[in-house]
Amino acid sequence: MDSTGTESSTGTGAEKDKAAAGLTKATPAATPAPTAAAPDIQSHDTFVIRKTLSLTAGEYVVSVARPDGSEGEPVAYAREKRLSLRGQVTLYTDASRKSVLAAFKGRDHEVGYMYDVRDASGQPFGSFHEDAGASFLRRTWQVRQPGTMKLTGREQSRVVAFVRFVWEFVPYLEYVPFIWPYRFQYTESGKPLMTVTKKLGLHTRYVLEILAPDIDRRLAIAHTLALDALEVD
Repeated sequence: MDSTGTESSTGTGAEKDKAAAGLTKATPAATPAPTAAAPDIQSHDTFVIRKTLSLTAGEYVVSVARPDGSEGEPVAYAREKRLSLRGQVTLYTDASRKSVLAAFKGRDHEVGYMYDVRDASGQPFGSFHEDAGASFLRRTWQVRQPGTMKLTGREQSRVVAFVRFVWEFVPYLEYVPFIWPYRFQYTESGKPLMTVTKKLGLHTRYVLEILAPDIDRRLAIAHTLALDALEVD
């Protein structure tokens, strides 16, 4: 108080400022909750791709393979509309399909039909196309990763390849899943670097095994989906 018995407004204001400052220090700003990191697919070598069908779409789930060959952590999801034109599939990092992992889309090219694989920003990082000349008896694909490698993927069994070829021309069988297993092996200069194996069964299931650390897993997964989405089997 001053000499008249009245409280000093200056002193009271200073005390309020100190109190407010102390309250500010005692209550730190809230920080946003951390978001879950996307799985590091490049550190894995074996994946399981499972497909389920509905009347209008085919749903794919890509999982890391456990040591026993079963499905582990899901790392990618895709959906192929059955009633739309084929040649375009988008891979997502989660089931909500909000975050893009990669995508491929076909375009006319001198070799026939080329499929460019792009990242989430739309930048190309690989491509693949079917080698029409070599595919008469056994389907053959060329997979390109610029600056890294050029893979040639060929169906291993001539017998199964022939049966699959005939299967597509038998009336109504094109709508029946080809349940017998088959395998594609991908090489560079004769060295095996990747395999894709369709497993035996009524349900569509593939195992992708990558033997070279430099192969972009997104490119390998996208091409595996193309083996199913772009071929009637």
